Amino acid sequence: MVGRVTAQDWRTASQEPLGLAPDPSTHGEAIVQVYAARVIGWRGVFGVHTWIAVKPAAANEYTVYEIIGWRLRSQDTALVVRHRAPDMRWFGSAPDLVAEKRGAGVEELIARIDKAARSYPWAGEYTMWPGPNSNTFTAWVLRAVPELEADLPPTAIGKDYSGIKLVGSAPSGRGFQVSFFGLAGLTASAVEGFEVNLLGLSFGINPFDPSLKLPLIGRVGPARAFAPKADETAAEKHAL
Repeated sequence: MVGRVTAQDWRTASQEPLGLAPDPSTHGEAIVQVYAARVIGWRGVFGVHTWIAVKPAAANEYTVYEIIGWRLRSQDTALVVRHRAPDMRWFGSAPDLVAEKRGAGVEELIARIDKAARSYPWAGEYTMWPGPNSNTFTAWVLRAVPELEADLPPTAIGKDYSGIKLVGSAPSGRGFQVSFFGLAGLTASAVEGFEVNLLGLSFGINPFDPSLKLPLIGRVGPARAFAPKADETAAEKHAL
């Protein structure tokens, strides 16, 4: 919960980067990262905002893909694609690194991320609960790039929203999921483990990355160790 801000101080809340992203001036390799940070004010008790950052090989800056709901007040899309520090605080909240890939093969993943992001079907609408929201967007993109093996936290409310589609892959793009408009469902995957969604709140256990998943609290377990190289063969071994 540390780092959340109230609705009164969001204009002055810190957005400084935390050093989780490699410096593009000294890292020429292609990089993809997925982040999550608690949202502003009381909503941060329940959920996080997620986004995806990419840096093509030899690029001198990152491109971040995310959904920002309040943009719909003045624009016809909530999809934001911009250059910014990928690891900056989200209005005071420190982000957590959810997934990362670097090196050989990542350029192709970046192209697929861009294509999936720009084909997101709910860019013109936003509903904080149960979705579609920023986490719905991140899950949409991740399903198109399962090599990232990204396990979004249980506090990413909206990740299970899939519109009228009741059966599909888990948000990671692996395994399967049954979801009723993001309000109730089941997920089973070698990336996420096993999750139950009730009214948008996720409970679960992941024996493949030993951890518990709890509403409000999030993931409880040892710190993740990321495999930075985009090794599709290794990723396939984790598919159900």
